[in-house]
Amino acid sequence: MSAEPALPGRRERSKQRIRERIYTSALTLFAEQGYDGTTIDQIAEHADVARGTFFNYFQRKEDLVTAWAEARKQRLEARMEESLRAHGDGVTVHLERCMLALAEFNETEREVTSAMLQAWVKAGRPLLEEPYAGHVFATVVEAGRRRGEVAVDIDPMRVGNILRDAYLGLLYRWSQSAEPQVPLHLELREILRIVLSGILPYPRGGPAAPAPRGPAEATTGV
Repeated sequence: MSAEPALPGRRERSKQRIRERIYTSALTLFAEQGYDGTTIDQIAEHADVARGTFFNYFQRKEDLVTAWAEARKQRLEARMEESLRAHGDGVTVHLERCMLALAEFNETEREVTSAMLQAWVKAGRPLLEEPYAGHVFATVVEAGRRRGEVAVDIDPMRVGNILRDAYLGLLYRWSQSAEPQVPLHLELREILRIVLSGILPYPRGGPAAPAPRGPAEATTGV
């Protein structure tokens, strides 16, 4: 029997709490006054720590952008690992869950998303960082291909990057819109439908286009 992982000691737990307090304070201020309008001194004051303490956990303000992106990556990967363990669900259901998870992350913290997304782009992170959402999409597509649900000549990573690029393009527009006319999760579902079904009509007598899925059905198991 494998040994249980050692729990962090009191000192480590204290460090984790301080780091989380700094991080949470930063996101709160970014949402209220923007990333560029927030200083390290303000973050430290809001977190009730000394300025020097901030640098014990984050070398630069930009490191908070990396922490934010990493937290999202871990949440998405955990959500999709859980989804892929659901036996009997097809590739379409898993991809819908992935889109719904991304929508949930953004819709529940819209102000933070807008501020951090701008900082992420200004820092050049879309070009420098690994496209983790693309990899998550590709994992789902590859699993579907192994089950015979996806054409054998389809490159899962190419599909993953297409979905990721479409997601980010939509997210940029959505985050900058004062009052989005369509909820993000509905627009993401439409992107997925187009990618899966295409835009050209089927030949006469061909298969019918898939019917839109209702919210209750699409969110099952998320």
